[in-house]
Amino acid sequence: MDSIRTEGLSSSQREDLMDQVKQQIVIANTQELLTKMGEKCFSKCITKPGSSLDSSEQKCLAMCMDRYMDCWNLVSRTYTARLQREKNFQ
Repeated sequence: MDSIRTEGLSSSQREDLMDQVKQQIVIANTQELLTKMGEKCFSKCITKPGSSLDSSEQKCLAMCMDRYMDCWNLVSRTYTARLQREKNFQ
């Protein structure tokens, strides 16, 4: 993997670069969340794929996606809090 050379960048340019990297990470995490949520909820809720969803499949998908998002948010908050605690102890 190529390393990024930042020694010639000003602190403002480094901050901009870090912001761009953070944005790319957020986008990648969001894409991963949507992909995994779609795969897991589809396989759980759609037993007979067809041209439309019946009401039980719609309800199952909605509940599955809500639970998946709740879990994702809980894990994200817990992970962020842990990182913050570790950062404060350094």
